[in-house]
Amino acid sequence: MGTAPREAVTDTHHLRRAWSGLVVEMFRLNGDLIEGGDALVQDLGLTSARWQVLGAVALSPVPLPVAHIARNMGLARQSVQRVVDDMRDDGLVRTEPNPHHRRAPLVAMTPRGEAAYEQAMARKDIWADVLTEGMSAEAIEAASTLLRTLQQRIGASHGHIASIATSTRKETQE
Repeated sequence: MGTAPREAVTDTHHLRRAWSGLVVEMFRLNGDLIEGGDALVQDLGLTSARWQVLGAVALSPVPLPVAHIARNMGLARQSVQRVVDDMRDDGLVRTEPNPHHRRAPLVAMTPRGEAAYEQAMARKDIWADVLTEGMSAEAIEAASTLLRTLQQRIGASHGHIASIATSTRKETQE
């Protein structure tokens, strides 16, 4: 009877260490993905951010306003707006009138943007072949499921974040 609480504490500590290790690895992976993606598409007039926005535009069956693109990507509207403005200036996207909202134009790819996106995706496929050599599709799918589950839980926890910060701030001040 005396071992159950100790096991629970050990399990909690183990989970926390595992979570912290995963978060560090995801930060490193994100940095490496951005750096590698930038290098992969730089000569196409793209960055990883531009490529990501073009992907959101390409995956949508209809042109979307910047706010919807940002929401779909989980990014701030302002940062997506800056990327869209730069890509419009470089001829990769164009904006079209939005019949539902006069001040929120729709974003569509230009032929130049479509060509850059297609080339980027072809390069991504070759890079993926190199990166996944010797791995199983099932292992990658399991990792994707885990990351998607964690992303959903993080999204659902936003209401708790303020109370966690407030309660720990009070404990620190006492």
